[in-house]
Amino acid sequence: MIQEKEVLETTNLTQLRAPRTERGNFKAIRKRDGRLAEFTESKITDAIFKAAQAVGGEDRTLAMELTLEVMRFLRDEFTDRIFSVEDVQDAVEKVLIERGHARTAKAYILYRAHRTRIREAKSELMDAVEEILVETNRENANISNSPSAKMLQIASAASKRYYLSRMIPPEQAQAHTTGEIHIHDLDFYGKTLTCVQIPLGKLLREGFNNGHGYIRPPKRPASATAQAAIILQSSQNDMHGGQSFPFFDTDIAQFVKDADDNEIYQAMEAFIYNLNSMHSRAGAQVPFSSLNIGTDTSPEARQVVKNLLLAYEKGLGKGENPIFPNIIFRVKEGINLNEGEPNYDLLKLAVRVASRRMNPTFSFMDSSFNSPYGCEVSYMGCRTRTIGNVNGPEVSEGRGNLSFTTINLPRVAIKSGTNIDKFYRELERVLDLAIGQLYHRYKVQADLKVRDMPFLMGQALYIDSEELKPNESIAQAIKHGTLSVGFIGLAETLQALIGKHHGESEDANELGLQIVEFMRKKMEEATRESNLNYTLLATPAEGLSGRFVRLDKKEFGVIKGVNDKDYYTNSFHIPVSHEIGIFDKIAIEGPYHKFCNAGHISYVEFPSPPIHNLEAIETVLRHMKASDIGYAGINFPVDYCINCNYTGVINKDECPMCGSIEIKRVRRITGYLSTVDRFNDAKQAELHDRLPHSLLERE
Repeated sequence: MIQEKEVLETTNLTQLRAPRTERGNFKAIRKRDGRLAEFTESKITDAIFKAAQAVGGEDRTLAMELTLEVMRFLRDEFTDRIFSVEDVQDAVEKVLIERGHARTAKAYILYRAHRTRIREAKSELMDAVEEILVETNRENANISNSPSAKMLQIASAASKRYYLSRMIPPEQAQAHTTGEIHIHDLDFYGKTLTCVQIPLGKLLREGFNNGHGYIRPPKRPASATAQAAIILQSSQNDMHGGQSFPFFDTDIAQFVKDADDNEIYQAMEAFIYNLNSMHSRAGAQVPFSSLNIGTDTSPEARQVVKNLLLAYEKGLGKGENPIFPNIIFRVKEGINLNEGEPNYDLLKLAVRVASRRMNPTFSFMDSSFNSPYGCEVSYMGCRTRTIGNVNGPEVSEGRGNLSFTTINLPRVAIKSGTNIDKFYRELERVLDLAIGQLYHRYKVQADLKVRDMPFLMGQALYIDSEELKPNESIAQAIKHGTLSVGFIGLAETLQALIGKHHGESEDANELGLQIVEFMRKKMEEATRESNLNYTLLATPAEGLSGRFVRLDKKEFGVIKGVNDKDYYTNSFHIPVSHEIGIFDKIAIEGPYHKFCNAGHISYVEFPSPPIHNLEAIETVLRHMKASDIGYAGINFPVDYCINCNYTGVINKDECPMCGSIEIKRVRRITGYLSTVDRFNDAKQAELHDRLPHSLLERE
């Protein structure tokens, strides 16, 4: 790099204004950052020649002749000042077009745009790093603000910029950047998969190796749960999403046959402690863990469930609400729903614990879309469901979601006005874009090797990975996974289209169901065409709920009732600020579950822990079953004073018992529990707007 003073000392202004030869004798060029560098004419020739080669041209002599034209133009235009890199590029484009080389000009313009994206990505990366060093990004409420978390976030920022500028096709990258779609976990785009339902029983029976040696099968409950925690942690280190045990009660039951309740309870308590303290992903977070339980009626499995629930109910060391695991209690008529059924007492215990701790949540095996599989369907706390499979057995265990991408449904409506036909045409276009992007990511994932995921694939957690060698592709295993297109903001979409959302109008609800069914049919069409498991997801939007709104406000301005809040409503949910009774909310949201085969959840909000109204909670669960709900949870405030251990609803900034301001507030966010201080701004705004739902009888 040379300084402007040096140029002026060695080259007089006449030389800079008028080159001594036809080809010119420019000494300097101004870089994009304002500095001066030595001007090299041959770089123009090289750029023109490469653009010509991209469209089949091989004549370097022609490139040199065109360079002469560029130099003449620069000589005429820049007689009294030093030109910039952008000036030269503009001149090249002008000469190519005027000389009739349109195809070469187009190739040059595309290359120039590509280089611009790379430069911008580098600049954005530096800005992101600067922000992260101040405070860790709050896109995920369960990532801490520790040094390791900051390092993870810096790596994440670099990865995102790389994939958008270097790997993802430009149209798809642009759609993500502008907010038409959102590629979830973009930072892991080419490195791993989203989530998995872990075959815990098999790993415990056969033993496993997590990279530092073989761990033999356990013999006692405490060893079994300790290993289960290690398995969750090891799997989480290979993936970016949640880890789940689809049959935790059955898988642990084999290790409690000779144990009494006290020993089993101690094992479950230690398990819960581990899952709230042991870290994964370079120490940045605890594993996103889910356990499915409730339908195994064997004495041993019942002991496991009872003691797990009791340990969770007691809480952590000072009574704090556990954040993990997310416990999912399967509800099944004939097993646990009614008085006299073998596990009805466990359902009542689950209701009691949920009424104090917000966990368990409840999955319904009798819903129209789950019942064909008996008690096989398992969920994850984030709502993910994996069951249908065009490439093998329709089971939960040993499978998971490969990746998911969410479409900005309100934007589709905003662009369409009130024209429903235009809306569906635009919706189809965006869905096709998302489907194509997921296929691109799938091909990238399929090229990964077993050694890239040494625990997930090396220990055969995934179906058909048993015989794969370390250097072999994982393609034959991940064909069993799912590719999910998600959606957000159905309520705002309906507001944009007809002025009301589905909680306000039967016509809006009918249109909402038609829209979601349309999207589901597109997934089925994509499945038939690709022979891959495309599914529709009711997106658990966290950082995304605010990102789409910000981008839409910037492009379209503020539209009342559509993007005038700081967030879009999650998936098909009725807006959190809408006054509605529990039974009506469930009845409206229930029919949407069957279309969202990749995952779904509905919530009801209580103003405080309903610990004195357990019968009402059972009534709500029965209504959920009758409304064809697949997965649901109950929400309420859980506040805890760190100073005196008081637990209850604390509506003020200080504890009512001791006056301390050290209050820990636990709420549910996108399926999992977290503390409010880790919510991002959009979720803080949503939390502020949440209204409790009435338990009044339906009219």
